[in-house]
Amino acid sequence: MNAQAGHGASVHIEACGKTFADGTRALEPATLDIARGETLVLLGPSGCGKTTMLRIIAGLELPDAGGKVLFDGKDMTAVPIERRNVGMVFQSYALFPNMTVSDNIGYGLKIRGMPAKERAARVAELVALTNISGLENRRIDQLSGGQRQRVALARAVAIRPGILLLDEPLTALDAALRDRLRGELNRLLRALGITTIYVTHDQSEAMELGDRVVVMQKGAIAQIGTPREIYFTPRNRFVAEFIGAANIVEAPVEGGNLVLPGGRQPIHGDMDMPAAVAMIRPETIRVTASENAPLSGIIDSVSFVGDRQRLVVNGASNKLLTIDAPNTVHVTPGERIGLSISPDAIRLLPPEN
Repeated sequence: MNAQAGHGASVHIEACGKTFADGTRALEPATLDIARGETLVLLGPSGCGKTTMLRIIAGLELPDAGGKVLFDGKDMTAVPIERRNVGMVFQSYALFPNMTVSDNIGYGLKIRGMPAKERAARVAELVALTNISGLENRRIDQLSGGQRQRVALARAVAIRPGILLLDEPLTALDAALRDRLRGELNRLLRALGITTIYVTHDQSEAMELGDRVVVMQKGAIAQIGTPREIYFTPRNRFVAEFIGAANIVEAPVEGGNLVLPGGRQPIHGDMDMPAAVAMIRPETIRVTASENAPLSGIIDSVSFVGDRQRLVVNGASNKLLTIDAPNTVHVTPGERIGLSISPDAIRLLPPEN
């Protein structure tokens, strides 16, 4: 929960689905509670329904009959966006090119009738908070992508919205800038403490920014949880593979062990099942000597990635295993290695329908 939890409005989404006029089902009926001051991330691939849900919360789309959107217990379903007290940042930022940075940030305050002196003080506060001091009199076309993103965010929160809605605001930026701004955005959201709903397809953004993450799949909610819960205890194979790197192993079970080509791997769970689908994260596999190891395989490739090295191992499982090992481990392709995996690190997944 945010450091200043309790700011902003709580949100309740009740059975909100969306079917467009051509019959396309963009969102299955979804029910969701978002606490005051919480940052909730809607995560999923393109076309999964996350932006549709955000637009329903914003008031840009009406849900199908029976769906409701409540802010602090008040029904807002039919209330237009301009009366919902929400701030919104789009992928394109939608800034006014004919206005200066200060005028863009203060625009919402001006149309609400805030006196010029008070408005200038609020703009100055947000310029400092978003690290764009010195740019106040520049036009938008004189700004970099990162600077525009900061201006759009400052404009969105200037009106002190009850809810801040962010639709993939970092997508247009290059990778290095996106990583840096993600950290700045996280700091800013914690400082503001506004209820925030953030849409992204980037799992790194979701894990860093979200108090909770809603993973969406084909218009439906696949799982809701903290980043740690989503990562370590995914509910199904889709979530396991979408969040981080995952080895998905399918194997017979005998005596509490996965029976694999490279040996027998102990597991926890239903020992009476004939077979299992298991998720094993690459960083939970430890490289050991092959002698007397419960599981072994042949190194297919080694990739040095700085803080770690990624090994691809053949013959241990029914498919290649990916392992993230310390960069101090000396191994070479073609070498046989032992693999040590704690049963606690193995997540058994339900079989796919």
